Formats: sequence, structure tokens, C-alpha cells
Amino acid sequence: MIDVERFRVLLEEERGRKVALLKALRSDITSVSLARQDSNVDDEHDPEGTTIAFELSQASALLEQSRVGLEQIEAALQRISDGTYGICAVCGVVIPDGRLEARPWTPYCVSHASGKQ
Repeated sequence: MIDVERFRVLLEEERGRKVALLKALRSDITSVSLARQDSNVDDEHDPEGTTIAFELSQASALLEQSRVGLEQIEAALQRISDGTYGICAVCGVVIPDGRLEARPWTPYCVSHASGKQ
């Protein structure tokens, strides 16, 4: 039997970390964008380091990855509320605790995790 409350706590803690990370990434993107607007430096040809465009691209990718992760966590918390947490969305079998400990937001058992079956 799945200890749903333990996983709810794990998910809520992870949600808090994701929300904080999203806030920090948005702030970083805003800061870099503002710095770029106020500067006429040609950083695209600066051999000393990364470009502002690269930093923005990297931060944007992290922002998207974190946003998707937050959506997965929210969906898992909804499954807890619905009483379907820990049950594979494809085949309906109980997802093993070990898998839920590694990926508490997963809606799939190991067999269906790759999406190939």
C-alpha cells in the first residue's frame, strides 16, 4: 500500500523548490535582458566569455524545464486528491514505491515510462 501522505509531503517540498527556482530564473532573465538593452557592447564577438544571448537561451531552457516539472508535480498532487496517485495511467497497475521515491510525480509504471508500450 502506498504511503500517499509521505509522497504528498515530498511533492509539496519539490513544488516549493520549483516555484522558488522559477522566480529566480525569471528574475535572472529580466536582469540580463535589461542589461542587454542598456548596453551597446558587441558581446557576440567577445572571446572572453559567454554571450548574453547564450545566457538568455540557457536561462530560458531552464525556465521551461522547471515549468514543465512544476506542471508534473501539480498533476501528481491532483492525482493524490483524486485517489489515483500511484496507479499507472496506462495499465492501471500500482507503481512500485521505489519508482515513486525516484520520481514521485510519475503517472507511469516502469513498463510504460518510455511510452513505447
